[in-house]
Amino acid sequence: MSLELQGVSQVVDGQLHIAPTDLVLEKGTMNVLLGPTSSGKTSLMRLMAGLDKPSTGRILSSGKDVTNQRVQLRNVAMVYQEFINYPGMTVFDNIASPLRLKGQPKADIDRTVRTTAEMLKLTSILHRRPLELSGGQQQRVAIARALMQDPRIILADEPIASLDPMNAQVAMQSLRDIHEQDGRMVIANLHTLDTARRYCDRVIGMRGGKIVFDGTPEQLTTGVARERTHFLGRSG
Repeated sequence: MSLELQGVSQVVDGQLHIAPTDLVLEKGTMNVLLGPTSSGKTSLMRLMAGLDKPSTGRILSSGKDVTNQRVQLRNVAMVYQEFINYPGMTVFDNIASPLRLKGQPKADIDRTVRTTAEMLKLTSILHRRPLELSGGQQQRVAIARALMQDPRIILADEPIASLDPMNAQVAMQSLRDIHEQDGRMVIANLHTLDTARRYCDRVIGMRGGKIVFDGTPEQLTTGVARERTHFLGRSG
């Protein structure tokens, strides 16, 4: 599944959040929106997901116009900075909840949950509850539950912002593994070039609601320092 933005912009209460943007993301790619706080990364991601509607332009999914299509019909899933898990449920039940809402057979649910848990290294904690877990484990539970929607595009909005460095590496590697094993497109919203360089294939640099860089991490790393600091800042 590809994702294309054609002249997409967003204006809220007279303020420009996203300048007119053209962007094509190919299926099976690992992408990162990179830039400082308030650069427009989350706003652009919400438009991609269908959580917000653009002020102008069109959004196409595999060539089909989905600009006005409900998010539930877009075959996408969001993973957020905050761990949105049900505290009264076990890890198994958290992951299984979307499948139960669909009315899938118990045996199919059990098989799907355990397969996904193995991929995300959650098998040993399926009986535990979210409040008994580390932040990294909770984030992987949230990723696992998002996968139960069988999305072709995973949008991860600052998925490691609340994690310590070790758990951040595990969470990002989990997203990378999903991308490599299932060929899903992943789009992550990040702040640091080091993380983007380690896990992603394509960097979309943003500042002031505009895309100011689009290329590989290697191109960004070997580029002129002034180009990098234009949207990352000197500490990026």
